[in-house]
Amino acid sequence: MLCSLTEKQKQQIAHPFPKNGQDPHGKMIGHGKFKYKVDAHWGKLDPQQYPIENCHAMVIDAQGRIFMITDNTQNNILVYSQQGELLDAFGTLFPGGHALKIVKEGEQEFLYVVDSGWIVNRHWDGHSKEQWDSPTNNVIPQAGFIAKMTLDGKLVYTIGHPQTYGAYTPEQPFRPTDIAIAPNGDLYVTDGYGSDFLLHFDKHGRYIKHWGGHDNSDTNYNLHNTHGIEVDLRDANNPTLIVSSRFEQCLKVFSLQGEYLSKISASGAYIGGPVFKGELFYAPVCWSHIDERNADDSGFISIFDQSNKIVANLGAPQPVYIEGELQPMQTDWQIFNHVHCICVDQDDNLYVGQWNSSNSYPMKLIKQN
Repeated sequence: MLCSLTEKQKQQIAHPFPKNGQDPHGKMIGHGKFKYKVDAHWGKLDPQQYPIENCHAMVIDAQGRIFMITDNTQNNILVYSQQGELLDAFGTLFPGGHALKIVKEGEQEFLYVVDSGWIVNRHWDGHSKEQWDSPTNNVIPQAGFIAKMTLDGKLVYTIGHPQTYGAYTPEQPFRPTDIAIAPNGDLYVTDGYGSDFLLHFDKHGRYIKHWGGHDNSDTNYNLHNTHGIEVDLRDANNPTLIVSSRFEQCLKVFSLQGEYLSKISASGAYIGGPVFKGELFYAPVCWSHIDERNADDSGFISIFDQSNKIVANLGAPQPVYIEGELQPMQTDWQIFNHVHCICVDQDDNLYVGQWNSSNSYPMKLIKQN
């Protein structure tokens, strides 16, 4: 174990919260059988030694350790115990660190890291934070990549710009956002900050095909800011892909061969990819759609049942369906800034990381029986 802060030390480290600076530690959130107690101090570390920019992804390995990636290159990957102790820290090569997945091959687990291509701008003007195409913005884009690694950080291989294997032309941007691994080891990568395609590779990282983008005659195949992806194994005989089309405020379901199957509405929620646990899946919402825009500090978590219907929202008003249609939400957010990642442990506790939340560390939501 590298370090473990006492409760007094945790209290001494500043932590920003969206609602008038109020600390939600100990607050109860949720609805029905989905109620949680907020441990807002769970992931706090010394920001001088373990700084973060954004908490972009969290996954759990077979030992129950929680891996988190940030886009701070002092140590991109932090490894926590479920009690919030830091067990390991490594990685300095992912300035756009954005997604993690763990897969077991034989007796060994491997870590897939997705770098979305955003880097801190050394020519930043000191205040610009939203004009992504400005040379003086605080972050600027470059090409992204995918890395396969061992759990202790040794590189196995990388997948780079699709122009190198003939899938893209050089002028098409590649800034991937997430990855999913099928039962046969095939990889599916969303290019959500680049050209919005979904790319399919075999387990060795060799390109097979891609689909999506913006200009399909059948608009069901279009993807807009496709931010997250996972393989849905709830029907063992018919695995599918659930893919977020975040700026369409929905999730789209495809076959593993790329055939469009259906759409899951998120009605006003800029939703990320699913995290499965049993028959449920959990999805992070970065923003809510208010006054014709994605509103700041309006993130929350949606929980979907086996029929892909929302059964609870955490940190936001509860879902309302009228004649089977999900209704837009009212403006009432309680806890979060912009939820970007979730992982679920063996006891159904949730670990939550956020984007653009003043460098805040992840928190834990403790399931109540």
